[in-house]
Amino acid sequence: MNPDERFKGCHFPKCVVLQAVYYYLRFALSYRHIEELMQDRNVPVDHSSIQRWVVSYSSKLEKQFRKKKSPVGSSWCMDETYIRVKKDWYYLYRAVDKAGQTIDFLLTKLRDTKAAKRFFKKAIRANGVPEKVTIDGSAANKAAIEAINKELEKPVVIRQVKYLNNIVEQDHRFIKRIIRPMLGFKSFNSARSTLIGIELIHMLRKSQSADPATKHKTIFEQFCSLAG
Repeated sequence: MNPDERFKGCHFPKCVVLQAVYYYLRFALSYRHIEELMQDRNVPVDHSSIQRWVVSYSSKLEKQFRKKKSPVGSSWCMDETYIRVKKDWYYLYRAVDKAGQTIDFLLTKLRDTKAAKRFFKKAIRANGVPEKVTIDGSAANKAAIEAINKELEKPVVIRQVKYLNNIVEQDHRFIKRIIRPMLGFKSFNSARSTLIGIELIHMLRKSQSADPATKHKTIFEQFCSLAG
């Protein structure tokens, strides 16, 4: 997609849109907080417009980032955490490598073998097959990897030891801290898009871009560069 087309129909300059979206995804603030910050900068944008920008552009920017994402390690730690959407709880599957680098993530309605298998297949498509995966005591997660192993020439080693999985549980904290002021998402689509944006910022913070041009750029500058 042409960079200019991503912002087609927007009544504000691209730099303003990116600033508002970045603030929301990077800091533990509500849409009304961002609205007030933008008004302090003489930008009279409504919080509902900011919400639309976040939902519309987060996935597109993250897609651009994945084209230049650094390779991850072959030892993965996988876990899921709870995310509230309206009055229901959904599940955010996440995995990091031994160095804490984000491997992948997926928001699902259910927490079962089918959902876990879907997550692992998504992660493998983007990052290749790991040598081993550390999980907690979840029978569904173990069953999902075992099912995938039947399709592989070299099976993935499964380590199911609760206290070896602290690295990914600690990594959940950044995501949880950012979404806390949001007081629950209003729809699955908005939750999915927003979480993709938050995960993008988290990967930028962890210097997971393989693009040499970003080496001396701030996180915000790297974020803006994804828009072309």
